[in-house]
Amino acid sequence: MRITVFGATGPTGRQLTGQALTAGHEVTAVTRRPEKLSPRAGLTMARADVTDPEAVEAAVAGSQAVLSALGGPLTRRPVEVYSTGTGHIMAAMHRQGVKRLVVVSSSVTDPRWRPSNAFFFNHVLDPYVNRVLGRTVHEDMRRMEAAIRAGELDWTIVRPCGLFDHPDVTGYVTEEDSADGLFTARSDLAAAMLAQLTDGSFVHKAMGVVTTQVRPSIARLIWTETTRKRLFRAPRMAECLSWAPSCTSPRCDGGSFLVRGLPVAFKATRRRGRGSSWSPRRPGSARRP
Repeated sequence: MRITVFGATGPTGRQLTGQALTAGHEVTAVTRRPEKLSPRAGLTMARADVTDPEAVEAAVAGSQAVLSALGGPLTRRPVEVYSTGTGHIMAAMHRQGVKRLVVVSSSVTDPRWRPSNAFFFNHVLDPYVNRVLGRTVHEDMRRMEAAIRAGELDWTIVRPCGLFDHPDVTGYVTEEDSADGLFTARSDLAAAMLAQLTDGSFVHKAMGVVTTQVRPSIARLIWTETTRKRLFRAPRMAECLSWAPSCTSPRCDGGSFLVRGLPVAFKATRRRGRGSSWSPRRPGSARRP
């Protein structure tokens, strides 16, 4: 099948693109930075911004299905990338006669989502991080979902929980609307999305995806983020505890992670001739300039 992937260079988009090519699909990978992708058989790279309707339509032309992994970190600023970008994608699909659409959203958009055995998350983290600090992101996701439901495409809205990197696809769980769990591996999210190209179980429905066989490792997360080539500013706690689909935080020199549902903060220190080391830091304590 020939498919178009939006947000192809993000953490989830890379998983989608790689798994789709391995499965034998022909992929048009849409991104503002195609130089981040390596050439592969079956891969066509398209430079486009989802705010540009003409570029979006050119990327959609000739495809049989569209998968969208648009996203970004939590912010208090106004957000429109989900609703505006997906609106342009849907309009292009209508004009090009493409019917199948699979879009990443978030479990936060389901008002009934309350993970079991997660008291601290349900009563502290979720109300503050997702409903206050990330309010504008999730409001735009809801606008996106409403527009998709009102359209005439064969759509599936995919709602992951807290995203983390894992190399392999596991025995993930899917449920209608949202799934009971705290974490979703990006490999599982991508696999669940690709499965919807041939499985009609969730057409015109929202689908929750959770990973149950593995949990995020604090050591692995720290190692992954500190060895990234690009160095970013230190994160806010809200970014590190983000449950938005494509958030790439925490950054390189400190932040917070969830360990068994609880926030654990850390900071990076650099010693002369000895590289970087990690030491615990109390959440809310001052960071050295």
